[in-house]
Amino acid sequence: MAKSNNWTREETIVAFNVYCKIPFQKSSKTNPTIIKYANIIGRSPSALNMKVGNFGRLDPELKKQGITGLGNGSKLDEIIWNEFNGNWEKLAYESELLIATFQNKKIEEIINVDVFEFPIGTEIETIVKQRVNQTFFRSTILSSYNVKCCITGLSISDFLVASHIKPWKSDELNRLNPHNGLCLNSIHDKAFDKGFISITPDYKIKVSKYFYDFKKDEAVHDFFLKYENQSITLPDRFLPSKEFLDWHFTNLFKK
Repeated sequence: MAKSNNWTREETIVAFNVYCKIPFQKSSKTNPTIIKYANIIGRSPSALNMKVGNFGRLDPELKKQGITGLGNGSKLDEIIWNEFNGNWEKLAYESELLIATFQNKKIEEIINVDVFEFPIGTEIETIVKQRVNQTFFRSTILSSYNVKCCITGLSISDFLVASHIKPWKSDELNRLNPHNGLCLNSIHDKAFDKGFISITPDYKIKVSKYFYDFKKDEAVHDFFLKYENQSITLPDRFLPSKEFLDWHFTNLFKK
């Protein structure tokens, strides 16, 4: 029996997941991520790519950049957008659960969690949900920054971190909010996390005076001092929140 042309709620939620995981301007029917998830939900890559484009037309951040997405879309697209845009924890877990279901798998299988690695009595569902959320946040942040460190431009994904502006432990409500994320290389992530560097609400890099004691060290200059007051590279979507950046600069930065 041929698949209906009408998208289901479940397929559309997965499509929104893909929308968050892929740099919008790199979305195409030949993109490996599009092909992967199209196969999972049983749609053609062209159809999934069009659905991603439909979500693009609803994104005000893309509109500000003059990117309009596709002109047509369904009412269901708008319903899913309104339900999940801003409700990131719900989107992360529900969409990944659906992706597993489409593959006739358990969610712990697709995120490589071995339930036997935890002590008896451990709340496995909590661990699985945390892993799902962390994986989703990383994918969303890296794709928004086109898999490049926003300070250095480094594009080797193994060295990149989805860094929280307001730390994971300090703001439970915004743990998965992509506006609370920066794509940083692992060294600058550590420095940012410890407050040795910060980024102002106008997206300028600030370097702690702590480093001035080491300014004769060429590596310190190359890794930190030369970036003082430089602008970060902004993402295509999910601009870092000025409120969160101000919080980091005020509360964590070692001035």
